[in-house]
Amino acid sequence: MSKANNLLAQYIEKLKRGKISVKAFQKFVARDATTSLGHTIIDNLRLQRTGAAEVIYGAGKTDGQIIEIAKSMAERGNRVLATRLSESAMNSIKDAFQDVQICKIAKMAAIGGKIKPKSKTKIAIVSAGTSDMPVAEEARFTAEFLGSRTQSFYDCGVAGLSRLLDRLEEISEARVIIAVAGMEGALATVVAGLVDKPLIAVPTSVGYGASFKGVAALLAMMNSCANGVSVVNIDNGFGAGYNAHLINTITER
Repeated sequence: MSKANNLLAQYIEKLKRGKISVKAFQKFVARDATTSLGHTIIDNLRLQRTGAAEVIYGAGKTDGQIIEIAKSMAERGNRVLATRLSESAMNSIKDAFQDVQICKIAKMAAIGGKIKPKSKTKIAIVSAGTSDMPVAEEARFTAEFLGSRTQSFYDCGVAGLSRLLDRLEEISEARVIIAVAGMEGALATVVAGLVDKPLIAVPTSVGYGASFKGVAALLAMMNSCANGVSVVNIDNGFGAGYNAHLINTITER
């Protein structure tokens, strides 16, 4: 438990026992709920409310802003996940923190303790082609950071169906499946039609001109005739990994 959440738990216990007033508790929450850095207001109590601390979205932020946000979160005892990082930002994070894990292909960083997935069940991450790997790795890194075990199955595009069928038994052992594909996005429908598990479809911006940078795959996945398919936004591996983790660990939580 982070320092902030441990302190919150102490205040809740004091409130329950009548050792502090409701007004005093409200003052604590108002004071401690956020940290203002000028350019960013950090939601300190998100971990307590949702089970996962705020995540740093690196695109559009300077290296200095990312480091300042990460340090503020880490100082409160939180492990920190940063996404969509530039090469420069990844290098800055490595220089600023000792305990860092970097996933270069996904452009992500985890700060504050080695990722140790501990869920009893796992998430299968299935991608159509090698070009879809950055998005698939974003889903994997996110899910593992949150505590889910994963297993990746790359280059399973349906243009060579045997590549998928050869791995289908292992894929079916997962509690939830993430299917990542660009082009026409057919992978999600094919996999969902072969398994009895919930499937999160991730359209990617991979493809030629008429794929419209992932719109073709997005629409195909949203119009899937297979049951059990839900769809996240184009290239949103983070969202898929987060949702898959919630499904994977719902009974444990």
